[in-house]
Amino acid sequence: MKLHLTFKKFDQWMDSIQNHSLFQASVIGIIILSSLLIGLKTYNLESQYLKLLETFDYLITVFFLVEIIIRFYNSHNIKKFLSDGWNIFDTIIVIISLIPVHDSEYALLARLLRVFRILRLVSALPELKMLINTLIKAMPSMGYVALLMFIIFYIYGAIGSIMFETINPNLWSDISISMLTLFRVITFEDWTDVMYETMDVYPLSWIYYVSFIFINAFVVLNMMIGIVIQKMEESNQEMSHEEMVISRLDAIEKKLDSNS
Repeated sequence: MKLHLTFKKFDQWMDSIQNHSLFQASVIGIIILSSLLIGLKTYNLESQYLKLLETFDYLITVFFLVEIIIRFYNSHNIKKFLSDGWNIFDTIIVIISLIPVHDSEYALLARLLRVFRILRLVSALPELKMLINTLIKAMPSMGYVALLMFIIFYIYGAIGSIMFETINPNLWSDISISMLTLFRVITFEDWTDVMYETMDVYPLSWIYYVSFIFINAFVVLNMMIGIVIQKMEESNQEMSHEEMVISRLDAIEKKLDSNS
């Protein structure tokens, strides 16, 4: 019985550590510090400063290891822990950080992968996590919009190549080059220079550019924004429902504990 109470107190202690605001703020701060250290390593620093950065890197790796162990322990179930893709991502980053690859052929790869430590900020902040999850959910619908945009690019690219090839072969020689030119137009990078050049030969060619920009910039892109907003509203509703269920379960658990 005493052993059971001891384990229960230890579980509560570990759970209080993970949910403590100071611990969560420390995780966010260490992630930011780790990202800054990666940026500092890109400068030509003296050897003593590089050794200091390596020491900080080791300490940060140990902190991440302790943090992932606490989270794993509090899940009480490996399947539950690995059911969250962000937990898998965090675990992989920590494991990669633990591999000793200094002065080996994989040292460059390991340093590149450590750059992704900053993405741990997404898993540490619920708002960012919700935003990324919303974008992932919106990908299928956005894929169809992207396909529509490609079709529009293809049609306008073919028309531009046929009509304007003789005016400027560097911009309209074939459909692939024409589509790159249209990408320049849609990003508004000196697109008027391209338009005025063709207007010298075809005065009404401005219709071609204006209609293309209107369809893509004001219609297709707004469709993508609408999809993201819709998915974000759905995610907010799901999150509020999950919070309500969790609060009810916590209330039931507290009642059971008080009765026992």
